[in-house]
Amino acid sequence: MAYSKFKPTVWSENIQRQLEGHLVLKQDCDFGYDGDAKRGEKVKILGIGRPTVGDYTGDDIGAPETVDGTAMFLEIDQAKFFNFMIDDVDRAQAINGLMESLVKESAAALATEADSHIAKVIYEEAIDTTTDNATPSTKIATAEAAKKMVDKAFERLWANGVQTNDTITITISPWFYNLFKDRLTELASNNVDLIRQGAIGMYNNALVRLSNNLHNDGTDDFMIVRTNNAIAYAGQIDETEAYRPEGLFADAVKGLYTYGAKVVRPKEMVVLRAHK
Repeated sequence: MAYSKFKPTVWSENIQRQLEGHLVLKQDCDFGYDGDAKRGEKVKILGIGRPTVGDYTGDDIGAPETVDGTAMFLEIDQAKFFNFMIDDVDRAQAINGLMESLVKESAAALATEADSHIAKVIYEEAIDTTTDNATPSTKIATAEAAKKMVDKAFERLWANGVQTNDTITITISPWFYNLFKDRLTELASNNVDLIRQGAIGMYNNALVRLSNNLHNDGTDDFMIVRTNNAIAYAGQIDETEAYRPEGLFADAVKGLYTYGAKVVRPKEMVVLRAHK
């Protein structure tokens, strides 16, 4: 049978690579947990405290302290699948670009779902009354107002201890970009490296990205200024399988993508709540 030649590992890796190219919000997450993203599992994220620093006088400094740590769990609670069929896998592969196009479209659809989930996590953090990392709902109608909102976000990050040399990303909606673009210190059109990184420019030494997947609550877009450690993300292609649908003269391919996201350093992000 044609599907007996299917190689799950090869296809799975190909889909993962395509997925990376379509993700915007995920690019700037802490995704060191990829590979631990089996559905229904938890990824334990350990944090460390800071040892006490004392004045040394030449006397005995005493017993060493136990530095308290922190732990939180990243839930792998999202699972999305694709499932398509073609008349014959071998024949389809002989048609230039058809199979590759189907894989790309599957990856793009999964990427949109994953990005939208991260946007929802950002939104939920912003409306959490126990945190203080979101701006009030604000109407933005001028370039100066857009710049002022972004500048205030940087002030808050710096006040929280974020360093000027930390990797920071600004992710905004298209309408906000149209107001803000003349304030960018560098444009992607003048910088090939920015284009490779999927950025449209820089501001305050931060990458500026554009996303259509940011959450909107009916009034505001929830845009974000953050370090790449603020949100943890784990995701992987969990399964791929080729099979022969019963009762059909066709071969099919299906895949499962499992993932999760969590705000782990809320002080390293500011959500910009804004509307036109």
